[in-house]
Amino acid sequence: MAKFEKYAQGTPSFVELVTPDQEAAKAFYGPLFGWDLEDVPLGEAGYYVAVSKDGESVAGISGPMPGMEDHPAFWGVYVTVDDVDAATAKVAAAGGRVDAEPFDVMDLGRMAAIADPTGARVNLWQARGTIGTVLANEPGTPIWHELVTPDVGAATAFYAEVLGVSWEAQPMGDGPPYTCLVVDGRQVGGAMPPPMEGIPPYWGVYFAVDDVDATIERATGLGGTVVAPAFDVPGVGRMAVLADPQGGMFNLMAG
Repeated sequence: MAKFEKYAQGTPSFVELVTPDQEAAKAFYGPLFGWDLEDVPLGEAGYYVAVSKDGESVAGISGPMPGMEDHPAFWGVYVTVDDVDAATAKVAAAGGRVDAEPFDVMDLGRMAAIADPTGARVNLWQARGTIGTVLANEPGTPIWHELVTPDVGAATAFYAEVLGVSWEAQPMGDGPPYTCLVVDGRQVGGAMPPPMEGIPPYWGVYFAVDDVDATIERATGLGGTVVAPAFDVPGVGRMAVLADPQGGMFNLMAG
């Protein structure tokens, strides 16, 4: 198992589904990825679903934010920072937007919600009681995080300034190079322009699976839809883009 005990600043470290129907999400993702799901009561705010596999934290499933009850489901990405207040203070000057100022999440950590200059939203996470995703890079867990934006240059410059990360071009055969997020000399994520017009900027997640085609068949049987059929990326693996029954889009990857 690929277990993590800590994440360096600038590393994507947790994913969270925000959905108008948590029970439907549980019925879809639980059997799809073999997740264990635990409802954590939040009082008047309802409940939060802690997602684990083999006893280790993988992700979370949240209900909708107030006023967004009719919004389609979406996966959100958290990026680790050493000091969330200090990082958030750099956002505006770097051309970004602060959607939620830093606040404590019980004794688990401290977070803020921001958007880069191109409009892609991401959460900043300062770990305390939990680092976020403990089990990753295994079937049914996150294996890659990717920023999709029409202006890769502006977005990557923003994260370099706010988080102190670097980016490098990764050759992709005969196609254009792919932009990789680099932290402490290790590629931990990526950035690319949208594959077609009309896609808003966003941070997305790839889940590892043993067999992309078999997972697609299982997902459609559970009510999901195929956004991009399975395709091969030379030197990387086989991939696909799916959506859950509430519209939450996510990627599959098999090496």
